[in-house]
Amino acid sequence: MTTHVVTGAFSYTGKYIARRLLADGHTVRTLTGHPRPHDPLSREVQTFPLDFAHPKALVEALRGADTLFNTYWIRFARGRVTFATAVANSRTLMEAAVEAGVRRIVHVSITNASSASPLPYFRGKGLVEEAIAASGLSYAVLRPTLIFGAEDILLNNIAWSVRRFPIVPIPGDGAYSLQPISVEDLASLAVEAATGDDRVVMDTVGPERYTYEGLVRLVADALGKRPWLLKVPAEAALDLSRFLGVFLRDTMLTRDEVKGLTANLLVSDEAPLGTASLRAWVAEHADALGRRYASEVARHYR
Repeated sequence: MTTHVVTGAFSYTGKYIARRLLADGHTVRTLTGHPRPHDPLSREVQTFPLDFAHPKALVEALRGADTLFNTYWIRFARGRVTFATAVANSRTLMEAAVEAGVRRIVHVSITNASSASPLPYFRGKGLVEEAIAASGLSYAVLRPTLIFGAEDILLNNIAWSVRRFPIVPIPGDGAYSLQPISVEDLASLAVEAATGDDRVVMDTVGPERYTYEGLVRLVADALGKRPWLLKVPAEAALDLSRFLGVFLRDTMLTRDEVKGLTANLLVSDEAPLGTASLRAWVAEHADALGRRYASEVARHYR
């Protein structure tokens, strides 16, 4: 029986990876900043703190593990938590993995990550990829785009807006594209990637490509809604999201997300590795999608 470590097994992508590993008969540990003793999964995984201030404790939690599945990252900077901090924390985790004798790292990144990117989110992801490559360990870097599933925040909140407002703003012309992948497909690809020894970076995208406007229309049609999709300058869309965010006590949209989308950074020229259809998934989950607002701040900071 092989032991693996998953960061954030009570979070989104980490949960699906942990479940897949357990289903395959592996022992799973998790490093997490959000322990959830009442989560049924907590009875099946060994829980350790994801505490970057204590690297020796990280080493001990990783010791004896075959693979580290790393999903740690931040969606936006908040307070003392910045992208620079997230990069430094990731380097600490990689160093701990090396010292603990971990064989392989499977890391969840994003399409078009680059340390030369002008966007802090994509630049930070690129810097972490470079740190993994420099670790000396074997690795697989998975580069998804939008990951859809029951716990997804961005797609859920598009549906939430469609349900509640007669007008839904579309940043820019809405013609930029993205290739969503299901969280189940991503978890399967991550677990499969752990079996190799090669060093590989691969885009992990779904089989369907949508324009952003087309994605919003897909959701609206599934919900039986006919909002006016109003195309506005990207900065105006950000201003509106900030205004609503004050009342929701959340960050609805970030500058990096808008600029990444409008620059077509969430698509790939590689053959899609995911197989699940977003259209079919939205149709199946339309009744529940967007019923409640999903807060990033509440999920990770409160």
